[in-house]
Amino acid sequence: MNFLAASPVRNVILSSLIRDNGFERSLNRGDFYACRDARGEITGVALIGHHILFASRCIETVEAFARRARASADAHLILGEREWAGRFWSAYAREGESPLLVRRELLLEQKWPVAVRESVPNLRPATLEDLSLVAAVHAQLAFEESLVNPLEVDPEGFRARLARRIETGRVWVWIEEGRLIFKADTVCSTPEVIYLEGVYVDSGERGKGYGLRCLSQLSRELLMRAKSLCLLVNEENEPARAFYRRAGYKLHSHYDTIYLPPQI
Repeated sequence: MNFLAASPVRNVILSSLIRDNGFERSLNRGDFYACRDARGEITGVALIGHHILFASRCIETVEAFARRARASADAHLILGEREWAGRFWSAYAREGESPLLVRRELLLEQKWPVAVRESVPNLRPATLEDLSLVAAVHAQLAFEESLVNPLEVDPEGFRARLARRIETGRVWVWIEEGRLIFKADTVCSTPEVIYLEGVYVDSGERGKGYGLRCLSQLSRELLMRAKSLCLLVNEENEPARAFYRRAGYKLHSHYDTIYLPPQI
């Protein structure tokens, strides 16, 4: 945790998973590893499982994690800073192997001050009664990015993970007459940083300022708990990038998400 704390924004996902779940494999969907140098000092930390995430100080550590990850039969994606993700893939891939898909992404960060906009009285934490609405939208967002629909490949596990996220107060929604207008997940949280994903505005309600109002209101509340907020956005999604610019998010660093072909 001391190693990860040196870069709280870059390492928020790894740090939050350990805070939330310890080293419980079933909850993290993988195992945590550390790499040490000849003096016994930690040079990297990685989660290797369904998602492969890592933090490293040197290329040798990245390559060591990649060799270990090669044995993970259920790996779905690799996420890392752009330079390190490419090095990881080079050490990970078998000869002639290509990724299923590579998404170039921007890590954006928000700090105080946050613009004050008209409030949304019905923006609230989701409840289990909202699970079906939330699951349908979240699966749609996942498919748009990965070309894999989790409601088709793992419906029971996907719903269970979303239910746990809802029960821990990490899904925020605005629902009117049975329709999900806005959603955002505070999926990872530490005292320093909160990481958001799954930000969604109903397609029929876009262009009305609802997304900015909801995100502004949520951001102000969350920044009373942490020093900054961050999220990833697809580099090619200019409307989303423009939305986050208007909301006050600024570029922190460049990332790659490498989606892996199914292993046979």
